[in-house]
Amino acid sequence: MSSANFQRPSWQAIASAGFEPYAKCVGILSLVLDAYTLVLLVSVILSWLRLAEDNPLVSVTRRLTEPVLSPIRRLLPSAGGIDISPMVLLLGIALLKRVLLS
Repeated sequence: MSSANFQRPSWQAIASAGFEPYAKCVGILSLVLDAYTLVLLVSVILSWLRLAEDNPLVSVTRRLTEPVLSPIRRLLPSAGGIDISPMVLLLGIALLKRVLLS
């Protein structure tokens, strides 16, 4: 059998084949990743607005995003004052979702 004919089952097919707990976990993880993506986008927009650091929305989004963004910033080369770490994180989240949901 050639590898061109092989297709990985989707998470819906896995659920119908008796792996419902796996499918539920994937569904929940997908929702969590979607929510984190929204928090990340809000954080980016708030950084453009330059609100005070003690603003509750700024502090909450920073507490949720900085632990993930800081290591990415350390790995990336300087981009002339432009922070591309949120874009890298969004790409990583999109790839992870694609792998999980395929």
